[in-house]
Amino acid sequence: MIGRRYVIHRRDVVNGLILSLLGAVMSAAQPAQKMPVVGILSSAVRGSAYRDFVDGLSRAGYVEGKNIKFETRFVEGNPAAFPGFAAELVKHGVDVIYGVGPAAVKAASDSTQTIPIVALDLETDPVRAGWASSIARPGGNVTGLFLDIPALAGKWIELLRAAAPDLRRLGLLWDSNSGSAQLDAARAVATRMRIEVQVLEWRRTDGIEAALKAGVLAGIGALVMLGSPVLGGAHTARMIAEFAVRNRWPAISPFRAFADSGGLMSYGPDLKNLQPAGFVVRILRGEKPGDMAIQLPSKFELVVNLKTAKALGLTMSQPLLLRADEVIQ
Repeated sequence: MIGRRYVIHRRDVVNGLILSLLGAVMSAAQPAQKMPVVGILSSAVRGSAYRDFVDGLSRAGYVEGKNIKFETRFVEGNPAAFPGFAAELVKHGVDVIYGVGPAAVKAASDSTQTIPIVALDLETDPVRAGWASSIARPGGNVTGLFLDIPALAGKWIELLRAAAPDLRRLGLLWDSNSGSAQLDAARAVATRMRIEVQVLEWRRTDGIEAALKAGVLAGIGALVMLGSPVLGGAHTARMIAEFAVRNRWPAISPFRAFADSGGLMSYGPDLKNLQPAGFVVRILRGEKPGDMAIQLPSKFELVVNLKTAKALGLTMSQPLLLRADEVIQ
């Protein structure tokens, strides 16, 4: 049997080589698509805010190492490190900065007026701070999730007074990195209600216990934890809750982790409804932060730990319990 004979012409070979070379040249001329880089600036090392943020990006199709990169900077209880870390992220050329808490957002804003900044800041009025022209249209490079904390500060004191009607001397646990707006609001409400105030100031995580001990020496009868991103972590919440119960203080926090850990009450925004990752996705897809309306929490929850109330010898009124979204027995 005679095999089939193939004839290859020189012209076909030459044309094929030319097409291959052209294809190679065109491929080389087209740069690989740059993977977006998101800088993360936060207090807690991969805490809940970090995990929720990464999960939110993943649900939108952005997976770390596949089509997005992260540059993370965690100050680990040392807020003085924020400015240096923010400058590092700017120098690195990140596409977006995600800042958690007022100190992180301020450091990022001070470092750049061009790189978009997405904030998760439950302690600052962004207009008053000068980061935005208005809530509906920020106008600059900062947008995200903020909270009118001064209005909430008064609510915490009112709830504590409802739980402890004889309250006369109150400790305000204040992270001075968060600014004075909520402290001023809490003082004003306490003055109106004829409650004496003792400010328990701290700046670093390792200073919280010393601030609480100062409250013992000052003879306070109850405690309000003014908002700070550091206080939302389970470990810190548990430490403060145990300290408060040991010293027989009715206490309230903006973060649910406090009531879950044995604190008397928590009242604050439902953090499950806050999705900062959505802002980053929109920016990566071409929107400008100055055109993106700032989001304010619309749902708040009151959690009462009835077991702790009994341990403190408090009888929680029926109207207060009816206001609660959840009562821990």
